[in-house]
Amino acid sequence: MATQSEYVIETTDLVKIYKTGKVKAVDGLNLKIKKSEIYALIGANGSGKTTALNMISGALFPTSGSIKVLGNDIPEKRRLISNHIGMAPQDYSIYQDLSLEENVRFFSQLYGMTKAEFSPRYDELLKILRLKEKRKALVKNLSGGMKRRASIACALIHSPRIVFFDEATVGVDPVLRTFFWEYFRSLKDEGITLVITSHVMDEA
Repeated sequence: MATQSEYVIETTDLVKIYKTGKVKAVDGLNLKIKKSEIYALIGANGSGKTTALNMISGALFPTSGSIKVLGNDIPEKRRLISNHIGMAPQDYSIYQDLSLEENVRFFSQLYGMTKAEFSPRYDELLKILRLKEKRKALVKNLSGGMKRRASIACALIHSPRIVFFDEATVGVDPVLRTFFWEYFRSLKDEGITLVITSHVMDEA
């Protein structure tokens, strides 16, 4: 891990162009995000928020510009940060025909967690996210709000230092939206950095 600056995420003149130069999804994005901040990327659907998250996390190569995460150049050194970041995509990216527990366990194995590490952390997240009664339920039988919480559990199972939430509150009722924001603030208080995208200006 490289020596860190005061910023856990830095981007400079970040650009992503799709379709042989016809679509500029991200144009000159400059970010400086400190530890334990909640940073919101607000914009309309199709404005490049997800593309920006994918570049910062190392999942997508930028056309130009530079990215540093925890002091490491991304995407070149993305493997060095993979165990320190979590991602909760807008489309859930969880397996519908597996149970909640099987999904979260799968992600824990990707991050190299042992069975002994998994069980207490899983129980903790189920309690926090109010999913204890659904631990063995198939994901396809969960409500939209529960699927959103399941995706968050997968993103947090390995206790990452940075978490990306892509439209985390889309399609949820006001009560669950309030719960999510209270939980996000509690993660911030634990020293975790959160980057959250939304198309809802009221969430800025």
